[in-house]
Amino acid sequence: MQEETYKVLLADAQFLIRFALKELLKETNTFLVIGEAGNEAELNRLITKTPPDIIVIDYNQPGFFSIESIKHLIDQHPTIELLVISSDENKENIYDVINSGVLRFLTKKCDAHEINEAFRAIIRGEKFFCSSIFNFIFEMSFSQNSYSSNPLPLSARELEIVQLIAKGLIAKEISKKLNLSTHTVYTHRKNIMEKLKLKRSSELVLFAINKGLLL
Repeated sequence: MQEETYKVLLADAQFLIRFALKELLKETNTFLVIGEAGNEAELNRLITKTPPDIIVIDYNQPGFFSIESIKHLIDQHPTIELLVISSDENKENIYDVINSGVLRFLTKKCDAHEINEAFRAIIRGEKFFCSSIFNFIFEMSFSQNSYSSNPLPLSARELEIVQLIAKGLIAKEISKKLNLSTHTVYTHRKNIMEKLKLKRSSELVLFAINKGLLL
């Protein structure tokens, strides 16, 4: 059975980065680069012409791409998966990008294995943060006091589900692991988000990290 092919757009102002990613993806039969954009205007034209399944983008390129580029993509093209690969080391920027809904984030120091794993995570519907980004998330999360002064409002079962969601498992995998129906998992997730007053899965990941639930 032939493996499904995913259409990829590369959005980076640096030609060498686009070239390297394109060469890396050539080694797979799964990801097909259908276009390259050096700035936001080019990216928007390419999306309109041939909508991709995945966009790889570095937002930290003033005059070419920005954090607002990320937020625009998430708002206007919610079905397109995003993979951020950036050289940004500003912790507040990184937190802002992840909190906007980005579920896969690498630095440009990552190796080919981590890049491939991030792409595979997209196929599986999982989150993927390289170790450097996780370190930033830890630092930023523990500097926030939004949850630290209150006891956890979740049941033992809900805490289990939070842990599994934060580790990247999807509802079907969680239901199998906990011997629950998929519907029950979705119900628990809805209740968890309401109790914690969260709107996005990325915020749930930050909550789990803040409470040490991934340790």
